[in-house]
Amino acid sequence: MTNTSTKLWSGRFRSNLSTETEDFTQSIEVDSRLVPHDIWGSQVHAIMLARQGIISDEDLRHILRWLGKAESDFHDGKFVLTPEKEDVHMNVESYLIEGAGSEYGGKLHTARSRNDQVLVDAHLYIREQLLDTQQGVSRLCRVFLAIAQEHSGTVMPGYTHTQHAQPISLGFWATAYVSMFLRDQKRLNAAYELVNLNPLGACALAGTSFPINRNLTTELLGFEAVHEHALDAISSRDFIAEPLFALTLLMTTLSRLGEEIVYWTTYEFNIATLDDAYATGSSIMPQKKNPDIAELTRGRTGRVYAALMDLLTNLKGLPTGYNRDLQEDKPPLWEAFDVVQSCLGVLPGLIETLEFNTDRLELLVNANFATATELANFLVSEQGLPFRKCHEIVGSVVGSLAKMGKTFQDWEETQKLLQSEGIDLSVTQLQRILAPKLSLRNNRSLGGTSPAEVRRMVEVFEGQLNEIDYQIRSRQEQIDAAYQKTLRIIEQVMEGKAAAEVNF
Repeated sequence: MTNTSTKLWSGRFRSNLSTETEDFTQSIEVDSRLVPHDIWGSQVHAIMLARQGIISDEDLRHILRWLGKAESDFHDGKFVLTPEKEDVHMNVESYLIEGAGSEYGGKLHTARSRNDQVLVDAHLYIREQLLDTQQGVSRLCRVFLAIAQEHSGTVMPGYTHTQHAQPISLGFWATAYVSMFLRDQKRLNAAYELVNLNPLGACALAGTSFPINRNLTTELLGFEAVHEHALDAISSRDFIAEPLFALTLLMTTLSRLGEEIVYWTTYEFNIATLDDAYATGSSIMPQKKNPDIAELTRGRTGRVYAALMDLLTNLKGLPTGYNRDLQEDKPPLWEAFDVVQSCLGVLPGLIETLEFNTDRLELLVNANFATATELANFLVSEQGLPFRKCHEIVGSVVGSLAKMGKTFQDWEETQKLLQSEGIDLSVTQLQRILAPKLSLRNNRSLGGTSPAEVRRMVEVFEGQLNEIDYQIRSRQEQIDAAYQKTLRIIEQVMEGKAAAEVNF
């Protein structure tokens, strides 16, 4: 029976796939962003094959010529991926074979499988996206550091259980987010190290009998090292799970920030105002100024959580080797990258233009016993009483004042209540002890809210960010250098130089 199938893998088949099967198994929408990476990986693979004497220099020149044309045609919209060819790899290879002929184009897939090919494409793409994400996190951190530098002494209430807790500074609040985001940077960095390994040469799962050089492809693709074990390389998807987990925790932090922006900008809190460029209105209520960016950040967090659960559920029951379930590994990560990067694209501008109502912050911190702990600490230090006894005394005073609708600012009443507990302090002493700004200065333990400690942390965090930004630039330069080296090799080959004589 004659084989009527047009598939590149159709040797044992005697008929075409049904339309339903083709539609069900194709991955064109997911793969479209991988075309440049697939072409780079194919160029490097072909160079390695020729360098090792597996294909001829003539084969290499034809392959490189048509891979270059595929890339330029793709950018110009002349080469469009079609679902009938299943995925990016089959589309690129088919384009090559149709252009160069099967006697040349048909040799590109020597010593390679779609299994390691898709891994190469994904590794190349993911590491770029991780660097872009890290750059976005750094930009946001620097906005918070600017707030911290300006407001290291701007007093505000700190909250626990969404209730007034102790006085902190606005700068202290800002550095808290920098501290969180720096841990996100560490997770993204660890994910990058896992991604920056070369799976090319693992082939289907067992390596190959051809004398390939995996170290050469590692160098030309800018990877740090080879992912050596072929079966592990083909089976593992932790290089997708780790970035996705890091993005999930990053999105958690962004969502928490969004939540604070939402309630800080309410009329009831009235401690921050959104710039008009980062707020929206109502179609029916003319007075509205809505924090849609913060709300959408909070809402889209669920999509990133779902992406992680999607992937983990996919992986939990798979045996070693490639399984077609793994075609579904990339859409969750692509979705997460898109969501996180869109949030990181808009939030720095929103935070940078946020107007803080410092008068309101100071009014709030004086209104609801936020310095009660300072009074208890003073009694421990100056009266020599056990902390629990001081806690009980101050709690009793607070309860009595609250019942009367008064605060610590009612100095005589506060003094009288303390006297009833056997504590004799002057009004002047009380005003000094209970002043929120003095409370800030007193909390100078390592990592505390004192202005001096906030300024110290700003300096430390800035240094850490500089190191991270340097690392991002270095990694991007390594990728760019590897790509430029590949292009120089291609240029020498196309000028007639033998692959074995090319100067790397």
